[in-house]
Amino acid sequence: MRLPLYSQLQFPTDMSNSNRAFLLGPLLKGVSRSFYLTMRVLPAGMRDPVGEAYLLARAADTIADTSLIPPAQRLALLLAFRERVNGIETRDDALARIASEVAGQQTQSDEKLLLESLGGALDVLSQLDEADRVAVREIVTTLTEGMEFDLHTFPDEHSGQVAALGTWDALDRYTYLVAGCVGEFWTKMTYMHLPDTLAPALRDTMYQRGVRFGKALQLVNVLRDCGKDLRIGRCYLPATMLAQAALTPEDLLQPGTSARARPLMFGLVRIALDHFRAAIDYTFALPRLSVRLRLACLWPILIGLETLELLVANEDWLDPARPSKLTRNDVYRILACSTLAATSNTLLNAWFKRLLKRIESRMAAIERI
Repeated sequence: MRLPLYSQLQFPTDMSNSNRAFLLGPLLKGVSRSFYLTMRVLPAGMRDPVGEAYLLARAADTIADTSLIPPAQRLALLLAFRERVNGIETRDDALARIASEVAGQQTQSDEKLLLESLGGALDVLSQLDEADRVAVREIVTTLTEGMEFDLHTFPDEHSGQVAALGTWDALDRYTYLVAGCVGEFWTKMTYMHLPDTLAPALRDTMYQRGVRFGKALQLVNVLRDCGKDLRIGRCYLPATMLAQAALTPEDLLQPGTSARARPLMFGLVRIALDHFRAAIDYTFALPRLSVRLRLACLWPILIGLETLELLVANEDWLDPARPSKLTRNDVYRILACSTLAATSNTLLNAWFKRLLKRIESRMAAIERI
């Protein structure tokens, strides 16, 4: 297959403005999928640090998820990469090891190029203002702790074994490490770069809402991807909750288990909905005319809620062949309608209430059967 033009280029060793633009432009677009849409609407001051954080986190995630490499080797490379992000020089050349041991295993050309371009990405990090550089290092450190948690907690993807998180607290902590912390980072970037956007008196409240915003999105991911994750040995549904439903992680792999596990899923959906209410409050706290920031919040909320609606209606939600996934046209509809409604709290509030009510009504109707 012919690669995109920019994927055929060798990455230069100097860090010119054009190379920085390449990393935070075409390469970021190539590896970030739908997140790039959010990046495009961010106010200018936030784009570079948020884009840089995403690139580094994406590289770390690719290292952690490359299943053709043994988990212990992935963990060692992940920890070495985290040290380099934090400015700690290692004895061996971690970036060269990543380029040789991980990049060659990638089937996606853009992810391969990212891993081969980490020296340039770290140069971009060094060029950020000190406060931005500290914040990016903090968020990448926390996110890699979540990836480290995965590698320690779950078996090798090829072992044929499956393990579950122990308790709800473990799942809640996990959702913070891989997503809630992103809400904190996002809020910090907003206060740093757009200080007149958020009220200083709301600072603590906005940080708390930001964490819950991220947790809401991650719970959607956990539930939507449950069937797929089970088949690589990962069960994020806590063992204590499974036991209450007289289920084991292995049971979830059996055909027809979706119905038995539905009450557990509904319980987590309700927790996610409570988090989404905090995310909605977060969005309404943004000035109506801060359209870019509002859209950056509206899109994941609306996509997340509509995904939950599909999930609760999916009788085979644990079957990876029956994913609860929005179509591209659904996403385009959300983008268009939210852009028109972004400045109207009345329209947005009615939209959110309608979505929340549909999800809750669907669960209630199923529970009455």
